[in-house]
Amino acid sequence: MLKGFYIGNRFFIAAIILAGLFIVSFIVGFGFLLSQILFYIWLGSIGADLILLYRVRRGFSATRNVPARLSNGDENKIQIELRNHYSFAVVLQVIDEIPFQFQRRDLQFDLNLQPFEQRVLIYSLRPVKRGEYSFGALRVFVQSPLGLIVRRFSFSIDVMVPVYPSYLQMRHYELLAIHNRLTRTGIKKIRKIGQNREFELIKDYVSGDDIRTINWKATARRSRLMVNQYQDERSQQVFSLIDKGRLMQMPFQGMSLLDYAINASLVISNIAIRKFDKAGLITFQDTIGATLPAGNRNNQMTLIQEILYHQKTAYRESDFSRLFSHVRTKINQRSLLLLFTNFESVSSLRRQLPYLQSMAQRHLLVVIFFENTEIKSLLESPAPDLRTVYHKAIAEKLNFEKRLVVKELRKYGIHALLTPPDRLTINTINKYLELKARNLL
Repeated sequence: MLKGFYIGNRFFIAAIILAGLFIVSFIVGFGFLLSQILFYIWLGSIGADLILLYRVRRGFSATRNVPARLSNGDENKIQIELRNHYSFAVVLQVIDEIPFQFQRRDLQFDLNLQPFEQRVLIYSLRPVKRGEYSFGALRVFVQSPLGLIVRRFSFSIDVMVPVYPSYLQMRHYELLAIHNRLTRTGIKKIRKIGQNREFELIKDYVSGDDIRTINWKATARRSRLMVNQYQDERSQQVFSLIDKGRLMQMPFQGMSLLDYAINASLVISNIAIRKFDKAGLITFQDTIGATLPAGNRNNQMTLIQEILYHQKTAYRESDFSRLFSHVRTKINQRSLLLLFTNFESVSSLRRQLPYLQSMAQRHLLVVIFFENTEIKSLLESPAPDLRTVYHKAIAEKLNFEKRLVVKELRKYGIHALLTPPDRLTINTINKYLELKARNLL
């Protein structure tokens, strides 16, 4: 029995034409011999096509190259390498069985390959949820120039690929930070004001040293000018506090707000370490989830990635009192706390405000929450009828509530950042650089 044997479209087209010729020849009384000759030619062509496709056992090969892990929310490149081992040109249909999470049934490639030709197909996939994604088999349907028979090659390269928080975004901003090119991506250049420096050593004065750093006591002892040398204060602690509660499950462009917060936390932690600070992590909802003490060791980013990858939610209400108690117990040094959460109204904020105030007394707290972009789009659209006017009035009220939340937080000395989900990472980096430049830590 022939494996992977299928019948091509030309087979049926030829069969229909032959059947029509036989019917016409019976009706009109001539042409029957021509129909018979064409029928035997058709049978011979089928045999020739079978020989062409099956005389070579390994007539075709294909390989799928998938990254060891995929980056959540980013376009990930997938490669398929095709090799034609036949001595004639072939027509191909390539179908890749991608993970069901993508809900795509249109991933099909139609192409021609010359004898012994190799080609690479590249397509991209954008996952919007962390977890394990299983790729199935790679199917290649091959036709000879005759096109009557189709031979299917199946390459069973089933593979499970984990989808991690956006490490591609992390690498992108890491390279920009290393080369001091963050401003080219829309990140603001902040003018540094004031000084927040640590004493390093006393050295001889040389031309160009700041005369304000002259150490008069050391000068008197040595009978020559001595100056204090300082270095910028480093190793400040930066914690990402990630709310995993019910309100963080709202979707935006297929991804939840929680996943946007996780991606931004990964990037800002890496930037903080590159800026010689220490990065830490706390997740919470009705209970405290993962806790990672702040550090800048070589494996700190690996630990952060693994913790963020495994974060899940139970869709419960977030308990800020537990968060405050945990922060008070676990974080002894004054730190920058980046709280990724979401407030839809001033009343929901006021229930949690005492705990936020208490955290802000000991630490530099930045509350980061999200604009409702659907409401913003509705406000910017025209109102052709009375019903739309009512909808826009409600949307304006909800949008006003968001702005009130910002004012309420700032009234109590808490930094607030209201941002669209797709600008979360850039705006968070801007806020971090601003606070560093103002020496508020």
